[in-house]
Amino acid sequence: MLDGFFKPNAVVVIGASRDEGKVGFSIVNNLVQAGFPGPIYPVNPKASEIRGLLCYSDLTQVPDGADLAVLVIPPKVCLPTLEACAARGIRSAIVISAGFKEVGGEGTELEKALRARVRELGIRVVGPNCLGVIDTKSRLNATFAAGMPPAGEIAFLSQSGALCTAILDWAIGNDVGFSKFISLGNKADTSEVDFIEALAADPETRVILGYIEGVENGQRFMQAAHAASRVKPLIIVKSGGTAAGARAASSHTGTLAGSEKAFGAAFRQSGVIRAESIEELFNFARAFASQPLPTGPHLCIVTNAGGPGIIAADAVERSTVKMAMLAPETVERLRAALPPTAALYNPVDVIGDARQDRYQAALEAVAADPGVDGVLALTTPQAMTENDKFAEVVGQTAKQTGKPFFTAFMGEASLGKARAVLRNYGIPQYPYPEPAVRTFEAMLRYRQWQEYAPVPPREYAVEKGRVALTILEARRASRTQLGEREAREVIAAYGLRLPQNVLARTVDEAVAAATAMGFPVALKIASPDILHKTDVGGVRLHLADADAVARGFAAIDASVRRFFPHAAIQGVAVQEMVVGGKEVILGMTRDPQFGPLLMFGLGGIYVEVLKDVAFRVAPIGPDQAEAMIREIRSFPLLRGVRGEKPSDLHAIVEALCRLSQLCVDFPEVLELDVNPLLVKAEGEGAVAIDARLALAA
Repeated sequence: MLDGFFKPNAVVVIGASRDEGKVGFSIVNNLVQAGFPGPIYPVNPKASEIRGLLCYSDLTQVPDGADLAVLVIPPKVCLPTLEACAARGIRSAIVISAGFKEVGGEGTELEKALRARVRELGIRVVGPNCLGVIDTKSRLNATFAAGMPPAGEIAFLSQSGALCTAILDWAIGNDVGFSKFISLGNKADTSEVDFIEALAADPETRVILGYIEGVENGQRFMQAAHAASRVKPLIIVKSGGTAAGARAASSHTGTLAGSEKAFGAAFRQSGVIRAESIEELFNFARAFASQPLPTGPHLCIVTNAGGPGIIAADAVERSTVKMAMLAPETVERLRAALPPTAALYNPVDVIGDARQDRYQAALEAVAADPGVDGVLALTTPQAMTENDKFAEVVGQTAKQTGKPFFTAFMGEASLGKARAVLRNYGIPQYPYPEPAVRTFEAMLRYRQWQEYAPVPPREYAVEKGRVALTILEARRASRTQLGEREAREVIAAYGLRLPQNVLARTVDEAVAAATAMGFPVALKIASPDILHKTDVGGVRLHLADADAVARGFAAIDASVRRFFPHAAIQGVAVQEMVVGGKEVILGMTRDPQFGPLLMFGLGGIYVEVLKDVAFRVAPIGPDQAEAMIREIRSFPLLRGVRGEKPSDLHAIVEALCRLSQLCVDFPEVLELDVNPLLVKAEGEGAVAIDARLALAA
């Protein structure tokens, strides 16, 4: 259905202009200059010809057969014009015109009407408020950008038209080839999801790049990205996340989460390679478009100067890449070819006076080593350095070995010819070693993603009816916050293990419950109005006898009533003291774009201080749950240090999976914390000590 944007038979430009300073002229001019092979029909009632093309007074005069319309007209007439396009059988339209939701007010209403009507008419629309679309293979330039990029295998889609123009100019200046350019604009109809799906199936595109500021349907985006990333790299820069989706949150998870965390989790789960800048986006793109994927993590560095080699090795150590350990026969081959002062181990330093033959011998030796998965070739311009010949050697060696090669030819004035040679061979080039190492790491992660087989979510036997009843009772009482007792009932219904718990309304009831339960016990205030119990003196721990329980009950009652005199107090919970184990937190908050966002980290008060947490979008399988656990920086504490037994990771995995099922089953659950989940030693399970749950209003 989107082919009409890329390979139309004929193009109608509605709002074409004779004035060279107008957008309507630029679009017609670009279509002509690009050499579009089909008919171009400018529409302007005040002109007879534009750029040598016969101009038509209105759409009804245009010959049959056009299948793409480009609209450069006032926003108020766009909708009736699209209706006229539908009547003529035109099923694809690019609305360049601005003045829609980006200006608010009436513009927003115009865009809503346009969106609804084109879906009724069966027309697909790019825009409004966009730059247009380019397809280099079909020689279509339906934009008002200055120039046409070279043909290549990289496709780029962007929500920012201004960014498109800058990147187009950069591509032309750097001779970087593209297959397609899509400016999404306001996304009234088509979005990044539609084009990701189309580009995944496009034989002319090898790498998909994107710049996005947000998505409307996070789950659909993840599905499209997951499918696309299985067949070709999908590299995206995401901006504007710090404020998007911000709202007041009552839970730890809600406080720590946010748009950036949700996008990070969604990208990770759907195979999207996230670039941190536009520069990095194209660093990655050039390598993915020209180099084979590495089969392993081992990188070898060849340099003609010690300092850059050390810088590159440091960058490797800070990444998930590994320094290749050269085989003894490779070292001997290097020893025979290099001077005694050369460094024979990775990094291989051929010394500053090296000529082409020495550099070539080193590259060929390390590239032939089966323990080397990629090669980073470095040079600095010294008096003896033959940069253009070095570049030729790199290109030829890469061509023969089939391993990914990267270069950091450092300098500027003397490198013009060398860079042209490298470009001809398709060798990625970077000004310094660090971006080259990051690019190799991105390619390595993508290789691992392609080999990864996700484990589907498990379906546990749970008591959904019990949860539904608890939520119904809260709704009837017009409450959105569930008290601890109710929250505990919800997570217990989904199979999380709880300590013994009795609600006491008087001191005598508390003492009797503690005596029956067995000392020591804990006391906690029970009130749906009090979320942070410790902050108001609402918790007493390790109470060893009846007197301690009586004193603790009185102290909690006095403290809470001082801080919250109008709180609805249900009583005091008497709980079994569960001792030993590590405290972790499990949580969920519902993201506006992606839905249920799960969190895992260290528990208790430390989650607020350290913020060492991992996120995933539910539903998740046990493999993603385990990945969350291993992702936090403090994971070694759970694995066991200094003779400690490892924590029961299986119990955490199961708890995360059960929580995932709960928040998918009940979309009305807005936020949920299990804090802490006390994790015992391996094989001994975990106990949910406290829980908090909020419902959508």
